[in-house]
Order: sequence, then structure tokens, then C-alpha cells
Amino acid sequence: AAMAAVCAKVEAANKLRDPLEAFPVFKKYDRNGLNVSIECCRVSSLDPPTLDWAFELTKCGDEVLYCYEVQLESRVRRRGLGKFLLQILQLVANSTQMKKVMLTVFKHNHGALQFFREALQFEVDATSPSVSGCCGDDSSYEILSRSTRFGDPHSGGGPCAGCCH
Repeated sequence: AAMAAVCAKVEAANKLRDPLEAFPVFKKYDRNGLNVSIECCRVSSLDPPTLDWAFELTKCGDEVLYCYEVQLESRVRRRGLGKFLLQILQLVANSTQMKKVMLTVFKHNHGALQFFREALQFEVDATSPSVSGCCGDDSSYEILSRSTRFGDPHSGGGPCAGCCH
């Protein structure tokens, strides 16, 4: 019954044609000299490797919103747009009753690590290789997460089951 409830929440969230439809004010970012439109891309627009990776994630059965990638051109960095985009993900995760927002950051990307950990209060997730030990100490990345109001604020998830990479 508990797994059915989890699946129902994830299925309802996945059925949203446009997760931002309920939050139209977040479809635009017009601050700090930027005027940006934000849109949701559906599976039909993904390249095969990204699509394979995304389907692998769904096998975990976790109630998470996973941010695959956020890339900003240097001319728009440090103006609040990245933070705004991640706040949208947190809002969508809360509105669909997901337990956390997760993402992957390369260890050598000190600026991104600092941004996610300090500015956005993401923590190293229990599924991250440095915590779970599943990939040894040579892993080049960390998996970070931030709980929603539906998640345990100190739970990073369970041990790595191979579904996160």
C-alpha cells in the first residue's frame, strides 16, 4: 500500500503537461539585467543517452525531482538566475509531494559545490559515492539533495542501489 501511494504521487507528477502551469509567474525571470523565459522540455525532445539515463532513474521508485543539468552562459551567471531555477524545482517538488530535489555535481567544480551547498542549502546525499561507498573514493562527483516539506530533512535516502549513476 505504501509503495502504491508513492507510485501514485510520482505518476500524478509525471502526468503534468507543464509543471510550471500552476506557477505562471515563474515562467519568466526578469531581474539583474536578464529577461529569460523558462519552459519544461518533455521526453520526446531528449537525446537517446539522456532518455536512457532518465528511464534508469525511474527504476529507483523514489519520490524525488532529479535535476539533470543546469548550465548558464557566463554572461548571465551571478545574477540570481541559477538560484531562481532551482527554487522553481523546489516549488514543483513540493507541489507534487516529492521528498527531495537531487542533483549531481563534479567535485572539481568548486563554484557549483559552494553554490548548491551554501546558497541553496543542499547536502551531500546518502546515495552519493562519498557517503555510500558504492563507487570507492575515486568518484569524480557528489550527489546532493535538499528535502522538501514532505521529506525527512536529515535523510539523504538509502544506500546506493546502482540506480543513481
